Amino acid sequence: MPASRQNIVLVGFMGTGKSSIGRLIAGRLGFVFVDTDALVVERAGREIAELFATEGEEHFREMETAVLESLTHLERRVIATGGGIVLRERNLELMRELGLVVRLTASEDVIYERVARNTKRPLLQTENPRATLSALLAAREPMYAAAAQWTLDTTTMAHGAAAEAVIAEARRAFAWQGTK
Repeated sequence: MPASRQNIVLVGFMGTGKSSIGRLIAGRLGFVFVDTDALVVERAGREIAELFATEGEEHFREMETAVLESLTHLERRVIATGGGIVLRERNLELMRELGLVVRLTASEDVIYERVARNTKRPLLQTENPRATLSALLAAREPMYAAAAQWTLDTTTMAHGAAAEAVIAEARRAFAWQGTK
């Protein structure tokens, strides 16, 4: 079961709804919403695509880990993580330390529809973004599954319904009573 920290950590591939659904969960619970990608951008003073281009993916991954480490003392957070955060074993440990790790999934077609027009996704700036997405999803999906304590498929769910489902699981996992 989750660590003693009462946070909700959202993991999953880009386009599964981590940020949108996370904001709703935080608002409904009165928690603070945290986006690890946004914190990396804030600390680096540069967009992720620029970080990838100038410093490389490894530097970005180091910054992701540093951001997670900086959150481990906090409570009452909904933390949306970047899609590649599961690539480092240390990050899996940190996420479990942070609280309940919830994996959001969606079908490959829906993910592609959601992310295809977003030019801020450096890993999809390839000659064939659909093939890249498919390969990345196949490679990462086992890591998301290994990281998570609970999974929710958002393919056909409205964000509000998905948020309520995650809140219900958090209530159960943390044995929250009443309206926490």
